[in-house]
Amino acid sequence: MIEQWQVPSATFKTRVRDESIGGDNPFRWQDVTTDDIFKNKRIVLFALPGAYTPTCTTAHLPGYEQRYDDFKTLGVDEVICLSVNDAFVMYQWRKHLGVEHMFMLPDGNAEFTRKMGMLVDKSNLGFGMRSWRYSMVVQDKQIEKIFVEPGFADHCSTDPFEISSADAMLKYLRSR
Repeated sequence: MIEQWQVPSATFKTRVRDESIGGDNPFRWQDVTTDDIFKNKRIVLFALPGAYTPTCTTAHLPGYEQRYDDFKTLGVDEVICLSVNDAFVMYQWRKHLGVEHMFMLPDGNAEFTRKMGMLVDKSNLGFGMRSWRYSMVVQDKQIEKIFVEPGFADHCSTDPFEISSADAMLKYLRSR
């Protein structure tokens, strides 16, 4: 496992609700940086290949949502789900699954994912460039621990989901 390095600098294009806009789409663009997300905080971030995809939708994201309170009791400031999807897709996926607690972080340009060294080509599945599945604990921008799923490769024919789950992360945090 890779340990003890700083998260890369990146800017995420997010959308936030702004009632002053009105209408059916009361959102405005808001840039969020890695400093905004990670500075002076303890964060659990898990990254997955894509919104609405089978493992991401049925296991990975719901596991973290269901155990959100456990993370908070262990001193985690925020749990973040990152995907190489745009802000609109992440918002709709959040609504579709009824996610109430986590921050859904769109890495639509794959800037953060690329700088993390986690960008893979999934065009064999029709996905294009996506994030490899991983999870990490970040303390004040320093990566304390990262769990990268085995088999990291372009055009991977499988979708490993063994070590980046909410249960695996909780086991690690409880051992600290």
